[in-house]
Amino acid sequence: MDNSWRLGPAIGLSAGQSQLLVSLLLLLTRVQPGTDVAAPEHISYVPQLSNDTLAGRLTLSTFTLEQPLGQFSSHNISDLDTIWLVVALSNATQSFTAPRTNQDIPAPANFSQRGYYLTLRANRVLYQTRGQLHVLRVGNDTHCQPTKIGCNHPLPGPGPYRVKFLVMNDEGPVAETKWSSDTRLQQAQALRAVPGPQSPGTVVIIAILSILLAVLLTVLLAVLIYTCIHHLSLSPPLPSFNSCRSTSLSGPEEAGSVRRYTTHLAFSTPAEGAS
Repeated sequence: MDNSWRLGPAIGLSAGQSQLLVSLLLLLTRVQPGTDVAAPEHISYVPQLSNDTLAGRLTLSTFTLEQPLGQFSSHNISDLDTIWLVVALSNATQSFTAPRTNQDIPAPANFSQRGYYLTLRANRVLYQTRGQLHVLRVGNDTHCQPTKIGCNHPLPGPGPYRVKFLVMNDEGPVAETKWSSDTRLQQAQALRAVPGPQSPGTVVIIAILSILLAVLLTVLLAVLIYTCIHHLSLSPPLPSFNSCRSTSLSGPEEAGSVRRYTTHLAFSTPAEGAS
C-alpha cells in the first residue's frame, strides 16, 4: 500500500512531493553504506543439488546443481544481463564481495587466495525453460585454462563448498540469490589391510592352499626331470633341440673316419733299377 498520502500531510507536503520523497527513500535503502552504488536485489532462492538418482551428482572434482528455472523474472533484470554462478569455500562466503566490473571478476586461478570465483556464465533466457540447459555441472571443464574468467575448472578439493547466483550488467551487480548449503565432494578411499589377527578358518585355508601349491610345484619338477632323462637315454640322440641339452652336429659316441683319396694327377715313383 502506498502510504505517501499519510506521510505528506504529516510533514506539510503535497501529494506529488510526498510521492517524490518516498521514491528517494526507496532509492536510499538500496544504496550500500559508504558507496554510491545500489545494493543488488535479493532473490529468495537457494541453489540445490540435483536429484539423488542422477549419475555423477557428486564426484571427486564436480557436483551438479538444479537449474534455477524462473528465478530471474524481476523487472530489474534484463535479457542482456549476465548471470554468474559464484563458487566459494564455506568459510569464504562472509568475505565475498561482488565485482563491480568484468575486470574484477575472479578466475579459478585466484581461488586459493580469495576463496571464491565466478563461473557458468549465462543469461535468464537459458533459465526460462528446461530444454536449454539440462544440468549445471560445476567443475566439468578439464580443458579450459584456470586463468580464464568464467572457466569451469575442476574443483581442487573435497570442500565444503557453497554457491549462489549473481546477476551483473555493465554497471555492476543487479541481483543475487541466497547461498546454498554446504556441499562436500567424494573422497578417494585408500585400501587398508584388515587390522587384528586372522580367524582360525582363514589360517586353515591359507595352509591348505600353500600345501597344494607345493605339491603342484613338486609334480612339475618331477615331470621335467623325467623328460630330461628320457631324452638323454635315446641312442643315438637325435640332432635336435630339447630342454635338457643344446643342438649338436654329431653325438659324442659317433666315431668319425676320414677316407683317403688319390687324385689322378699324382705322380708315380720310378721303379728301382730302371735306366
